[in-house]
Amino acid sequence: MRPLIRRDTPSAPSRDPAPSRFGYRLQRLMLTPGFRGTVRIGVPLLLIGAIAGSWYSKPENRIFLSQTIAEAQRDFQERPQFMVRGSRIEGGGAEVTEIVSAFLPDAYPLSSFDMDLDAIRVEIEALDPIKSASVRVGQNGLLEVDLTPRVPVAVWRDGQDLRLIDAAGVVSGQISARSERSDLPLIAGEGAEAEIAEALQLFATAGPLLQRVRGLVRMGERRWDLVLDGNLRILLPDRGAQRALDRVLALDAARDMLSRDIAVVDMRNPARLTLRLNEEAAIALRRISSGNENNNEVGN
Repeated sequence: MRPLIRRDTPSAPSRDPAPSRFGYRLQRLMLTPGFRGTVRIGVPLLLIGAIAGSWYSKPENRIFLSQTIAEAQRDFQERPQFMVRGSRIEGGGAEVTEIVSAFLPDAYPLSSFDMDLDAIRVEIEALDPIKSASVRVGQNGLLEVDLTPRVPVAVWRDGQDLRLIDAAGVVSGQISARSERSDLPLIAGEGAEAEIAEALQLFATAGPLLQRVRGLVRMGERRWDLVLDGNLRILLPDRGAQRALDRVLALDAARDMLSRDIAVVDMRNPARLTLRLNEEAAIALRRISSGNENNNEVGN
């Protein structure tokens, strides 16, 4: 017989919706930007690095990668816009151009990446005739070298050598004979090139005598001797040489002093001018003096 009253059977307990302790901590970590970025970016990168490292560990793969990179680099460097097809040198004479050409590449075309332009410029500027140089690759594919040569202002007799020097006293070349650059003034003596500025001032001061001037000689690396034709020397002081020379020129203009039988005009002491006769005039003067003494003895 079935009962008339319905009785509910007990159901299974309901599941707690709260997360577990591990799930709660994981959710909290995922809310952290740093951890979330590590999971999204760091883990894939780590996997990629592991795969790449495993591939690169094999010798044949390393060789293949190196060859591929070298070929790509060579293909880029040998593009037409980077190729040098020749050279052009401007600013120097034929002799200087020939010397500079020895520092440039021999074979063309050549990639500009295979040339060290700074090293070429340094080598060219080390040449005596060159004051400065500019080396660059032009838009027309030519290696353009623009030279600024040193301009010689004097000839320096250094022992047996004749050297050309510029206004800074830097040697800019060499000649075999004085007649090759007779248009330039001559200086001589040790250390003369270091005082080229003073020497040029003295040459300018000696303007009225330039036709007679043979050169300036540096004495003891401290003062100058101005040498004229006939081996006449004007000994200038170590200080105030220009003023001393002006005084000599004034005396010559007033008394025609330098046209007389004089071997040396000594101005080393600017307060006292000393003259030294040449040998013939000195002998003649001694004879005159001796004759006067004999006449005085006879008269007595």
